[in-house]
Amino acid sequence: MAKQDFYTTLGVAKDASADDLKKAYRKLAMQYHPDRNPGDASAEAKFKEVSEAYDILKDDQKRGAYDRYGHAAFEGGMGGGGAGGFEGGGLGDIFDQMFGDFMGGRRGGGGGQRTGGDIRTQVEIELTDAFAGVKMPIRVPTRVACEACNGTGSESKERSNDTCGTCGGAGKVRAQQGFFLVERTCPTCGGKGRVVRNPCRICKGAATVQRDRSLQVAIPAGVEDGTRIRLPGEGESGGAGVPPGDLYVHVAVRQHPIFQRDAANVFCVVPMPMSQAALGAEIEVPTIDATRAKVKIPAGTQTGEQFRLRGKGFSVLRSAQRGDMYIQVKVETARDLTRKQRELLEQFEAEANVKSSPEAEGFLAKVKAFFDKAKSA
Repeated sequence: MAKQDFYTTLGVAKDASADDLKKAYRKLAMQYHPDRNPGDASAEAKFKEVSEAYDILKDDQKRGAYDRYGHAAFEGGMGGGGAGGFEGGGLGDIFDQMFGDFMGGRRGGGGGQRTGGDIRTQVEIELTDAFAGVKMPIRVPTRVACEACNGTGSESKERSNDTCGTCGGAGKVRAQQGFFLVERTCPTCGGKGRVVRNPCRICKGAATVQRDRSLQVAIPAGVEDGTRIRLPGEGESGGAGVPPGDLYVHVAVRQHPIFQRDAANVFCVVPMPMSQAALGAEIEVPTIDATRAKVKIPAGTQTGEQFRLRGKGFSVLRSAQRGDMYIQVKVETARDLTRKQRELLEQFEAEANVKSSPEAEGFLAKVKAFFDKAKSA
């Protein structure tokens, strides 16, 4: 079955912006995340497809390679989906991984050391948690060292193996993939160059088994929606003598019923009776840090006017600075008036002048001029 186009997988056009790609990925990742679809193999497969597509298209250089060559540029495990993935951002990183380890491991940064597979997962937090920081318990499916053979892969619990017949002990095999001659990890020995002589009955010689693992991830204060947190060494076990991979936690921040965030600043829309807006008032508003602040609203305030509370926004990551909070007024017209209220408003209307509603009077003047000009034409 032909592999689906990455743009089709994310449901975006080929000229989609970075923001459009991010929004599409977030929506689909949340829909198909394994934690939301326990036991649903099709949802898990879709989640991996979406993650692979986004990992390629979010990087300008990898996206350019994909637009030019399609899937052929990333065949042989190069797509970045599933447990592993591309790291870094340069073209050198792409080719380093294209000609490095793909089957069960990846190359380390410059040293060429194999590691276990990386794992990706996603957590959802409240906006208030993003402000204060929080420790989140997570459960991830991973591969751990087999207890039955002490992670050796051998039934005898000792490391006893022979030279791999597929790669001749090199740990790598070469194959033509599209436009490239690709050197990749040997699928038989997983890059070790040797195979277990007497494989363990539990792990079949792999030295690792599939398990769900629970751990906590510390979400720092000020984290933004879409942030990726790397936990070194918390990925899949690489088997005997191979360091584990890394765990990448993608953070999604839920919408808040009161506050909206823009970078380090916080916005809060406050409805206000028209009488208070006309006369002026001092109001009390909530802040993101769960305290209260008083704001003086001057007489004659209009809908959309903003008032700033300095230093009441989010913390800036790796900085002592904090953003600001903006109170945006929304003047509410009175409804369900009592008889007395109606009489008072009618009296106010009768005594109103140009200074009371200058914008309305200005608009009426423009309308009159428009019709006068139309009559004289």
